Order: sequence, then structure tokens, then C-alpha cells
Amino acid sequence: MTEATPLDIAHAAMMADESDDAARLRFYERMADVELFLLLEAEPDADQVSPVLLEDAYVLVFDRIERLASYVGQPAPYVALSGRAIAGMLDGQPLGMAVNLDVAPSAILLPDSAVAWLRDTLAHEAGEVEARIDRVLPPKGLPETLIAAIDAKLATATGMAAGAWLVGVEYTGGGRGHLLGFVGAIPRAQDALVRAASEALTFSGIDAGAMDVGFFAPSDPTVEKLSKVGLRFDLPQMDPLEKTPRMEAPGSDPSKPPILH
Repeated sequence: MTEATPLDIAHAAMMADESDDAARLRFYERMADVELFLLLEAEPDADQVSPVLLEDAYVLVFDRIERLASYVGQPAPYVALSGRAIAGMLDGQPLGMAVNLDVAPSAILLPDSAVAWLRDTLAHEAGEVEARIDRVLPPKGLPETLIAAIDAKLATATGMAAGAWLVGVEYTGGGRGHLLGFVGAIPRAQDALVRAASEALTFSGIDAGAMDVGFFAPSDPTVEKLSKVGLRFDLPQMDPLEKTPRMEAPGSDPSKPPILH
């Protein structure tokens, strides 16, 4: 029996109770995070791709290359992108996604309105403020859904930081809340880590503002306080880099998604 994929599991949970908003949010979170294989009419031309369309209304995507092959039945061109990248690529196009059609239990048609909702949700940007921490406390009262969502997000943040701690905080001048503190984050990854934390909140159904994000150098005295009382999240670290050239697929640069034509 073929092992269920993360998308299969999230889809099954959503379909088991269609009134469960949390399960539906988790499915869309998985759609954004997983790598999807987009079926093309022809090999990519530079930064342009021509997706195969179903009924002129859906692009065809699969969460395993074997599933795409099973659907097509013969060699076919494709491009591998995250769900978020494909949603962004479809901006301005009245197109939805046909997911794992006819080849998996997670087969579903997501109309263009659902793809637009996902794109708009992912486009939400966190605000930036400066505050001085007065006290660091153990985290309390946060739902397990949020803890699990943070853990899942950071499990894909390879090499972005040395670690992270979730704590309660009291700020100088008043105000209390929770803080996800990243230690030793590389500067260029900070925006991605803020976005990951924000999405963990959003897809957990938690009100925005329930958690702040901070960045600390390993030598910062606050780090000792975080490690004493905080809930720790371990981020995977990168293996030593191989000094060999690597070919880039269209869309591998998130700032330059493929162009449909």
C-alpha cells in the first residue's frame, strides 16, 4: 500500500468533518508548503511555462512525481514548485488547481476563488514594532494546534537559525504576550522566519497578535532566559555544501516565478 502523503492526511482530516475549520486551514497550509508538480504542455522556455489546463479552468498539480506519471501514462514535461509559488503564479488568472486528480485519495478541485483566498492569506505581512522585554516567563495558554503548527513550519526552515524558543513575555511600560525568539538567525532568513510564524498563527485559527517574533544573537543575555523557561524548537541544520554547480529550474527563485503563456 502506498504511504499516505502529508497532503493525503490533511485532506482526509478535512473531509472527515467539513465543519472543522481548523482541519480545513491545515489542509490549505499543507497546500502552500508542499512541493507540487505542475503538468506542462511543453518543456519550460526560459522563465515561461505553459500549464496543461483542465476544462480551461484548472491547472493540474500532483504532490508526487509518480502520481503525475500515473495520471499522464507517458513521459510529460512538468515543473516542481511549492504550492505558494503556484498560487502566486496564477495571480490575475481565473484558474484553480486540480490536485492529484484520479490518482490519490486527496484528489480535489480547488476553484480559482479558493486559490485566490490562499494567495491573499499568504500575502499577509506582519507589522514591525520595537519593544523592550522586562520579564521572560514560561509560555501558558497557547493551544496545541499552534505549537504543532510552529513545529511543522520550523521543520522546513533548514539552516535559517540555530534554534528557537517560545516564551511568555512582559514588556517594559506594560503589555504581555508570547514571543517566538530565534537565536543565531542568518539575516537574509529573518523575513522568511517571520512569515513562517505568521502563517502558523493564521492557519491555526489564532488571532493575529497572539505571538511576537524576535531575533537574538547567541551572545545576547536574553538567550539564557529563553533557554531556561522557554519551549524549544530545533531547526534542521544544513549539511556541508558540495562545491558543484547546480542547474536551476524555472521558478526556483521565489522573487521570479515562472510566467504563464
